[in-house]
Amino acid sequence: MSKVPDGFHHVRAHNRRNPKPRSAKRMSGWMIAGLLAGAWLWGQVFGFGESAATTPPPVDPQPAASAPAAR
Repeated sequence: MSKVPDGFHHVRAHNRRNPKPRSAKRMSGWMIAGLLAGAWLWGQVFGFGESAATTPPPVDPQPAASAPAAR
């Protein structure tokens, strides 16, 4: 049997990399996609404070036809 390099171990007929200890689990791509979809849905249903923005005061209605010119 040949010498196994550092950081590897021999499994059946090939060398495999040793597992690395992880202090914090990384988020998968599906988790990130789910969080983004949840934020998008939250914005669609409840909005992100757009209704709290100041709205302009109502404008007096103007007649559709122009007034006749005074002579």
